[in-house]
Amino acid sequence: MVEPQKSVLVVDDKEALRYSLRQVLELGGYEVCEAASGEEALAILRESRFAVVLLDLMLGGRVDGLRVLEAVRWRWPDMAAVILTAHASLDSALAAIRQGVDGYLLKPVEPSELLRTIAEALQRRQLLVASPEQKPEPGLRYGPFVVDLDRHIITMDGRPLELTASEFALLAYLVQHPGRAIPAREIVQQVSGYQSDTTFEARQLVKWYVFRLRRKIEPDPSHPRYLLNTRGVGYRLVE
Repeated sequence: MVEPQKSVLVVDDKEALRYSLRQVLELGGYEVCEAASGEEALAILRESRFAVVLLDLMLGGRVDGLRVLEAVRWRWPDMAAVILTAHASLDSALAAIRQGVDGYLLKPVEPSELLRTIAEALQRRQLLVASPEQKPEPGLRYGPFVVDLDRHIITMDGRPLELTASEFALLAYLVQHPGRAIPAREIVQQVSGYQSDTTFEARQLVKWYVFRLRRKIEPDPSHPRYLLNTRGVGYRLVE
């Protein structure tokens, strides 16, 4: 099993790109393993853990990058993940972020940017793994909401809510900080582990999370009662 602290799994279906990435990473002191397809990446990940996976979203074949990312988060949740793609869009970014991506790069990428992003992703993932105190304790209560972290359940007025992982993380964090106006960038970081480059980007991402969550907790999502917007700051949960 491969488990060095500076190991990288590069997953891309372009041989020339894998070669160039390997050269940069090895010069940066990393040990590199390559996968030419999603299928090959899944086979490698069944047996081996890496410090970080550098992953193209648009892989040829039956297994795309998001499927590989899902496998990483299930099999090796403490592994850092950096997306590398030529097909940037908010939808693809959101899909990756929902699976817990630690960095997002657009092709072509400069060597210095690649190494910086890899290093930041490793640091970010280590902080998330080492900071369980940021998570709410089981049985945390606020207003009609009760968070049971052990069973991964949040109830509202005694009724279990059917939440996605991102929705659970968002509501649990809001319950942990009742009444506080939480900035959009902080919400994105806590919900997905993704560090937004700009406040604008964070706000766009948070709108999507909030829209979906309001549909599940608000009597009238168009006139929210619990999850409120604080203009110029972010969002807060009220009783």
